[in-house]
Amino acid sequence: MVNIEPIPAFSDNYIWLLFDADSREAAVVDPGDAAPVIETLQTRELKLSTVLITHHHFDHVGGLPDLIGAFSPVVYGPRNPAIEGIDRRLAAGDTLEVLGVDFEVLEVPGHTLDHIAYYHGGQHPMVFCGDTLFAGGCGRLFEGDPPTMLRSLNALASLPAETRVYCAHEYTIANLNFARAAEPGNDALHKRLADAEATRQCEPTAPFKLSLELKTNPSAFP
Repeated sequence: MVNIEPIPAFSDNYIWLLFDADSREAAVVDPGDAAPVIETLQTRELKLSTVLITHHHFDHVGGLPDLIGAFSPVVYGPRNPAIEGIDRRLAAGDTLEVLGVDFEVLEVPGHTLDHIAYYHGGQHPMVFCGDTLFAGGCGRLFEGDPPTMLRSLNALASLPAETRVYCAHEYTIANLNFARAAEPGNDALHKRLADAEATRQCEPTAPFKLSLELKTNPSAFP
């Protein structure tokens, strides 16, 4: 069984850790900083075998050189030659296996043009979406344009409602406050904000189910 936990980094990043408690094998998603990853691996006595990259921003790839030097993992990422250290460059429809879990690659540009996501559609569907979709909001348009981002968000919205969404930043409360101003009559949104404010006292607000996002995210799903 694969366990998934966040490794906090910088001020609000989540580096997602996947690990098998029996084999002690691990993978991480978007390691912008190597130090907290290495500390976690050493504390848990885990061996890093795989790294997944969603896009080229430094807070998602900055830890790659040190992790490659220390562990020699297989690194997957988008077809962007500017990202050094990727062993297998991926495009829409490509598949890969991580710790026995199958993933399909989705192209979700908008935040950046090279942005991809990793989707597992099994009994318990999940998606690692980087900075394309956040709880109550979506990524800033650094390289893409609104129609491009909307297509990417629609692609994510078409996934099964039970899909668990693993985004890369803790922006939830700020996003939901903005969403509440946009949709003051949305009762589900008001409840989600109250729940998020309570949750943030002790734990992350991600992952979250896509079904909740469809009810409470006006910026991502107009």
